[in-house]
Amino acid sequence: MNFDKELDTRGLNCPLPILRTKKALTDLTSGQVLKVLATDPGSVKDFQAFAKQTGHELLNSEHVGGEFIFLMKKK
Repeated sequence: MNFDKELDTRGLNCPLPILRTKKALTDLTSGQVLKVLATDPGSVKDFQAFAKQTGHELLNSEHVGGEFIFLMKKK
């Protein structure tokens, strides 16, 4: 899937991946997609909750080789 910006939060633990994602989304315009790389297993639930709370759409969430990849679409 195509994305407009990539954010690497690998090695960071909660709440830093979400805080950095929130900041990165402010730089995007509505409809753009942010790809986030993370290693914190707790980030799966964090990103689901973040999407519900903010209205940004979690397009995809996958676990590949110890890393989590999230695609967030700005509302």
